[in-house]
Amino acid sequence: QVQLVESGGGLVQAGGSLRLSCAGSGLTFSSYAMGWFRQSPVKGREFVAAISASADTYYAESVKGRFTMSRDNAKSTVYLQMDSLKPEDTAVYYCVADPDGRIRTEMLRARTIDYWGQGTQVTVSS
Repeated sequence: QVQLVESGGGLVQAGGSLRLSCAGSGLTFSSYAMGWFRQSPVKGREFVAAISASADTYYAESVKGRFTMSRDNAKSTVYLQMDSLKPEDTAVYYCVADPDGRIRTEMLRARTIDYWGQGTQVTVSS
C-alpha cells in the first residue's frame, strides 16, 4: 500500500519560513517524479513545485526564487523549503507522486499523478 505522509505545516507570519516534508512508502521512490500542489478556497488547486527522478526541479512562477524542492532517496522523502512566505501562500499543501519519473506538462496539470498525500495546512498571517 502506497502512502505519502506530509508534515511541517503550520502558522507563520509573512516573510517567515517553513519546511514541508513528505515521506513515501510502498513505492519505488527513487523512480518517481515527486511534486507539491496546493489548494485554497480562493485559487482552487494549483501546481507548486516538482522534482524529477534525476533531481531536476521546476517551479510555478508564483513561488520561483522563494521555494526550493529537494529529495533524499535514501530516506524516501522530499522537502519543500518555503521562504519569504506571503499571505497568498496560505493553502493545504499536497505531496504527489508520478510514476513517469519526468516532469511533464501532464504532471503539472495533475493528469498523470498516481498518488496524493493527505495534505498539510500552511497559514501565513499578514
